[in-house]
Amino acid sequence: MPLKKVILDVLKTIRGTSLVELAEMITRLEGVSRVSIRVAEVDVETVTLNVTIEGESIDFTEVREIIEKAGGVIHSVDHVVAERQ
Repeated sequence: MPLKKVILDVLKTIRGTSLVELAEMITRLEGVSRVSIRVAEVDVETVTLNVTIEGESIDFTEVREIIEKAGGVIHSVDHVVAERQ
């Protein structure tokens, strides 16, 4: 069953990839049509993000790899929507 929507709690370093760049990187993935990133909390060296990803067939492994490349780590998967085709 393809993933249609995923909401993630992500912790990312402040340095490095910007939120705009992160959104663009995730949006380039095949099967992703929309990315929304909201800052939930800011600390001295980190920022906590709520990342919402929507599309026809989201590859969670690729999303995780991009987040990690950008200096982030997924704390939790807060919401998932999957549909049978």
